[in-house]
Amino acid sequence: MVYSNWKDDLEKSILVYPVELAGRGRRIVEPFYQSMDEAAEDVIRMIKYDLADVPYAFFGHSLGAGLAYHVAQKLRTKVYPQPIYLFFSGRGAPHILRQDKPIYHTLPEDEFREKVMELGGTPEEFFQHPELLEILLPLLRADFKVSWLFTKYYSDNFDRIKPLDCNFTVFIGKEDDIKPGQIEGWKVHTSQTCNIHTFEGGHFFLNHEKEKKKMLEIVNDTLLKTASRRIPISA
Repeated sequence: MVYSNWKDDLEKSILVYPVELAGRGRRIVEPFYQSMDEAAEDVIRMIKYDLADVPYAFFGHSLGAGLAYHVAQKLRTKVYPQPIYLFFSGRGAPHILRQDKPIYHTLPEDEFREKVMELGGTPEEFFQHPELLEILLPLLRADFKVSWLFTKYYSDNFDRIKPLDCNFTVFIGKEDDIKPGQIEGWKVHTSQTCNIHTFEGGHFFLNHEKEKKKMLEIVNDTLLKTASRRIPISA
């Protein structure tokens, strides 16, 4: 739902393909993912028939950034074309496991709820209605577990990681609790360039219209330039 209205701020030649994950929206009754591998294979199943049609890029925010990266890593082992660009938002590099942060998915219920409130991005109405929290909190706890296992895997296997062959752009809110080393760490995951942009706001800076428009201007410009370099234009 967040991504579906982006088409109004992008060039008509850029098609937005929002991917709905298990446990959300129309898929709310489906079981939560147990690992990033499971989530990545599900995404590939949904998009694989569209990958050969035109050049494509991935954008992911927070858990979605990790998922976009993992999907790109898995696609290099398959027969499908690779993305021409990757955009990562609201997340540090995959291999940096913060020792100063709690393991969120293991927290007691009350403490976990407080941490979710601190992050922002969740409407206050959810915290006023227990029946909504019964739906939201188990999903978020499962997401935090997948995210932690993903980072631990790349941290434990850092020496075996092969950098991807496309350019990256990383978007970060200035007030987000992400360390500079986590942001700069993205650079080791590409053999090409990694551009970093900061925005006003915290983890969910892209929910603010002004910052969203600034970010999509960068996405727009980047994709048009990248695609024009890869698609031959007849005289």
